Amino acid sequence: MMILAGLGNCEPKYLKNRHNVGFMAMDVIAQAWSAGPWRKRFQSLACELTVGSNKLLLLKPQTFYNNSGHAVGEAANFYKVEPKNVVVFHDELDLAPGKFRMKLGGGAAGNNGIKSVTSQIGPDFRRARIGVGHPGDRNRVTGYVLSDFAKAEESWLIDLLDAIADSVDLLASGDVDAFQTRVTHKAPAPEVIKRGRPDAD
Repeated sequence: MMILAGLGNCEPKYLKNRHNVGFMAMDVIAQAWSAGPWRKRFQSLACELTVGSNKLLLLKPQTFYNNSGHAVGEAANFYKVEPKNVVVFHDELDLAPGKFRMKLGGGAAGNNGIKSVTSQIGPDFRRARIGVGHPGDRNRVTGYVLSDFAKAEESWLIDLLDAIADSVDLLASGDVDAFQTRVTHKAPAPEVIKRGRPDAD
């Protein structure tokens, strides 16, 4: 069993916010792999799917972004899933829009949702970091992540979410490096397309 949890806020007004890109990823994965119905479990909306011989539990915590750890921890404890088999999908201010990086462990870098998950299962879970860019001023961060993606961002966002869903078989089999590589190759970030070469973090 592997748990894939998307971070987001549960009220409809937040649906298309940058902060909800983790929820968006869960929805696209569920649709692409014909997951079972979403049900209320573990303080979340949860659904299950099987990819090859691997079972996945998808979670959209309904505890609000900053308290997501309570839902993730409850599910991980119930299924006795080790932290390394928990993957949390979230928006990442420190990555340019459209960039995607996987990371195992580490700090929260000011992300309260990641802090919450760490408080429940420790830091050694995987983070699927979806770049949304930074507004340039830390005083504008809250308004930025709680605003909708711009119209101009929709193209790369759809491509990236589709690439994540299309590559889930590699993640489910435990080949995390291949998962990241396929996602970034299938959906290069906008600046990669413009410059024609990968850029550094």
